[in-house]
Amino acid sequence: MNTEHWAEFPYDQTPYTYDGQALIDAWPRLHRGDCEPLPDDEQLLEAWRRYHAGDFAGAVTLAGEIGIAAHAVANKASGIYADYLEEDDDVKLAIYETGIARAEQAIADYPEDANAHYFRAFLLGRYSQCISITKALSQGVGGKIRESLEAALELAPDHAEAHTALGVYHAEIIDKIGKMIGAMTYGASAEEAMKQFERALELTPDAPIANLEYGNGLYLLFGDKRLDESNAAYEKAAAIEPIDAMQKLDVEFAKASI
Repeated sequence: MNTEHWAEFPYDQTPYTYDGQALIDAWPRLHRGDCEPLPDDEQLLEAWRRYHAGDFAGAVTLAGEIGIAAHAVANKASGIYADYLEEDDDVKLAIYETGIARAEQAIADYPEDANAHYFRAFLLGRYSQCISITKALSQGVGGKIRESLEAALELAPDHAEAHTALGVYHAEIIDKIGKMIGAMTYGASAEEAMKQFERALELTPDAPIANLEYGNGLYLLFGDKRLDESNAAYEKAAAIEPIDAMQKLDVEFAKASI
């Protein structure tokens, strides 16, 4: 993937630079949401170090040199970059499509790796939002997302980001096609969405993304009826002290949305 023209992280990277042993010491806290195991390969550890510091292009470039073993950092770095920093819709779409293919290769090579399945779902979800949820559902993308998230959670039941994503899956389907058709066609329900959001918050109460998506989910499912709770979730996300570049982008998004 050509990252030559990728935008730079627009904030001070210093607080998120985990040199040497610092990254190993911080690993459990940094990866509580995605359950990614600590690598024993120095190059792979360096790719994650770049990711956490907001050097998304550098992380993806190094991951490309490592190969499919670095699928998780490549997909997380490229996905977060496309979501927050890439302004060209065609480039975004290409990033998501490349990531989906990478994740599917990772599933073939590492079927027991929860994040191979999770990032397939994550990137398919972002791809869906790019082309419109309704169009994506007509292409059968919804079933692939659910299948991948359920596989990830079977392998890693405490994967908070997968719980959040599954909550978003249910909420977006209900928002786009309604409760009755959503339930009949995709098994989507508001109750299941809330269950997934709440589990993610139990696992990672201080993760900005868990709070952001909870607030988003409340609005998709209940609209103005639970607007105060939705706003409160965004306010909580905005008040969290970020521990890496992704969290900084989440927090700044929350602040801009209040």
